[in-house]
Amino acid sequence: MNLLWRLVSPNFGPQVCKYSKRSLKSVKFPFGSSNSLVHGIHVFRCPDEVGIVAKLSECIASRGGNILTADVFVPQDNNVFYSRSEFTFDPAIWPRGEMDEDFFKLSKMFNAMKSVVRVPEIDPKYKIAVLVSKQDHCLVDLLHRWQNGRLPVDITSVISNHDRGPDAHVIRLLERHGIPYYYLPTTMGKKREVEILELVHDTDFLVLARYMQVFSAEFLKSYGKDIINIHHGLLPSFKGGSPSKQAFEAGVKLIGATSHFVSEVLDAGPIIEQMVERVTHRDNLQSFIQKSEDLEKQCLVKAIKSYCELRVLPYEKDKTVVF
Repeated sequence: MNLLWRLVSPNFGPQVCKYSKRSLKSVKFPFGSSNSLVHGIHVFRCPDEVGIVAKLSECIASRGGNILTADVFVPQDNNVFYSRSEFTFDPAIWPRGEMDEDFFKLSKMFNAMKSVVRVPEIDPKYKIAVLVSKQDHCLVDLLHRWQNGRLPVDITSVISNHDRGPDAHVIRLLERHGIPYYYLPTTMGKKREVEILELVHDTDFLVLARYMQVFSAEFLKSYGKDIINIHHGLLPSFKGGSPSKQAFEAGVKLIGATSHFVSEVLDAGPIIEQMVERVTHRDNLQSFIQKSEDLEKQCLVKAIKSYCELRVLPYEKDKTVVF
């Protein structure tokens, strides 16, 4: 696509952009600094047509806002427009409620399937519950990042099907921050899903930090919100117990981790993030497992941050667009 941007006064119209088919990757705009300016994010998904970028830009600029970055994706074989914009604005000039109204008008204009605006400094943090089984590495990593202010969520509870004693590091950490821990032992015939639903009904999304249980279709429908899962990348070759030991003994040279949305099909939901790392003959089983667990921690955190920053959009049936 040929895309021409012209910087004009804040009261510009659709003439700002003249374009045909768009292939915009990233557009950056100079901006001034002010203590009153706040950072906003907007994502958009709608049928593709000429003029969307111009109207999005006009909406922000007409309110005194300034676009910092704009990412656009239009699939070659699908007439769908995806965009994610970051911008600064003055809340005194563009109140939060009016911002919602303005973007809602745009969504109606273009018959949008998705239009979400978020202002991290003003809007409440996403509330999440973390579910975990015996392995602690992902949970502990999330808790420490949250404690240090490096995870943009509020953890409302931790739910586990594995009992931890009162002196366990995780329990002490949770108690110190007032985060409740719920032990719900599960069996093949009793997944405790009704009780879990009661505990997580007011969350924005769930995180499975190595929770070794499969949710039923009824649970997923009843919860009705996104669930982010993490697992190692040794499947499907190495199944069952001790997959790392199996892979190590098989002499694999590449390991990885995958974070994805939970669907009714086991470990087959739309992928959010994947990471890989090489292993060699110099690795022993301990270093092999350590590398695998480190990848899982990094991959899960990256997926959560991307989700909270509105970088993840559904694409077709089982894919995602991640800006």
